[in-house]
Amino acid sequence: MNKTGKPTTIKEIARKLKISPSTVSRALNDHPSIGLVTTMRVKKVAEELNYEPNQTAIFFKQRKTFTIGVILPKLSEPFFSSAITAIENVAEEKNYTVLLGQSLDDVEREQHILNTFKKHRVDGVLMSLGKNTNELSFISVMESAEIPIVFFDCVPPISNINKVYCELNTGIKEAIDTFVSHGNTNIALINGPEKLFASIERTASFKSILSDNGLDCNDDYVVHTDLTKEGNIEAIETLLTLPTPPTAILSFNDFVTLDIIKYSRQKGLNIGTDINFISFANYSLWEYIETPPLASIEQYPGLQGKAAADILFNILTNKDKKEIAPEEIIFNSKLILK
Repeated sequence: MNKTGKPTTIKEIARKLKISPSTVSRALNDHPSIGLVTTMRVKKVAEELNYEPNQTAIFFKQRKTFTIGVILPKLSEPFFSSAITAIENVAEEKNYTVLLGQSLDDVEREQHILNTFKKHRVDGVLMSLGKNTNELSFISVMESAEIPIVFFDCVPPISNINKVYCELNTGIKEAIDTFVSHGNTNIALINGPEKLFASIERTASFKSILSDNGLDCNDDYVVHTDLTKEGNIEAIETLLTLPTPPTAILSFNDFVTLDIIKYSRQKGLNIGTDINFISFANYSLWEYIETPPLASIEQYPGLQGKAAADILFNILTNKDKKEIAPEEIIFNSKLILK
């Protein structure tokens, strides 16, 4: 700031040193055409006058804002907090700022965040779709604005886009094998919202792997929850009131499992003997629970977040502006015994 309280300009530095503003600008940017002595003098005066570069002008000149947007369903979930930590670590290495938006699984809110990111000209977007998102026209809109999107975790079931996710077959197979090894053959699935892309994949994998193991695939044993506490209770209640209730349940994530374990205990069932559970996510909370599920399926949120960020920054730092083919990175899910 100068004496008037306004930001110091390059022209003021130039007047004080009796050199041209263009020389000051080059010196501040370590241009090789400016001698070392002049560069040191310019930077010394700039420091004395508390000069700060005009970031807006720099962004305009470079056609970059050095910001990326990240859209997550809910930051309070351990999965996404792990993912955003990995993303921010990569962004910091690249000297980028991360702008975060939570869709809270609300389609209109998700679209508003995308529009805001577009309006503020973020350089790129990392996104995990909300559970109710089925309309994908925003992809072409952002593409037209030259803002690349890389999806992770919950990704669209379409080709020719950048996406990182965890395949489910491996974890589901290991889960079913574990249930069977504990004497369970009546195995159910409490899945997420029925129209969610990940839920559709989960149901298909579950039924296919049951069949591969020679087990009956009872449609009554596949139920859905909207992931609310009420929805979770309704799902487990539906299963436990069947004429032949399941003795083993694979559930959408660990938070769903917490609700259904509590409900099962209230109904007088012994966890681990009357009924067994395995769920997705592998949150650390289970070490504090007296009767944890048999296992949890790891989906590597940190690795997903880092891989997605790496893809995005590869696009953003493509100096030759050559067309880069879309990347699809798939991690194998893994059963973690408790």
